[in-house]
Amino acid sequence: MKFLIAGLGNIGPDYVNTRHNIGFDVADAVANSLGASFSSGKKAWVAEARHKGKQLIIIKPTTFMNLSGEAVRFWMQDQKIAREHVLVVTDDLALPFGTLRMRPAGGAAGHNGITSIIECLGTDQFARLRFGIGNDYPKGRQVDYVLGKWGKEEAAALPERISIAEDMVKSFAAIGLQMTMNAFNNK
Repeated sequence: MKFLIAGLGNIGPDYVNTRHNIGFDVADAVANSLGASFSSGKKAWVAEARHKGKQLIIIKPTTFMNLSGEAVRFWMQDQKIAREHVLVVTDDLALPFGTLRMRPAGGAAGHNGITSIIECLGTDQFARLRFGIGNDYPKGRQVDYVLGKWGKEEAAALPERISIAEDMVKSFAAIGLQMTMNAFNNK
């Protein structure tokens, strides 16, 4: 059984360690923990790993955030992965920093990467792991905040939160969406 794990972010050194790239950071953590490494693939950096008998195709789209759907759609089709086995990992302004929520579906809530995936798949019915980045920015400065580097306290807390997100991704593949939500959401 195959699963597609899509960590969203932007490629290039300017985006490393920014809030908007937390999906890439979680994808890296999952791949590293399973002994996999990324290589260049079509529309994404790709790593393949096994966990509890399941095959994980882990991608970091190289299309930039606003075209993430192109990479997700390509790898779903290329690897013949059902939508029920897709998990998108993304940053979320609506959640306090470090809050982790898995959902089975939903709208984009203004997130361009999720909007692109919804448009490319023709549905909002795909699982996503939302990683809270908070919303502590002055009015009109949302883009600067999202594309900004983590604050000192956030950076110190990130390893633990990324580790939990990694556990949630592995749980999604091992025991499914509903049991993972029951085990991790609101914790």
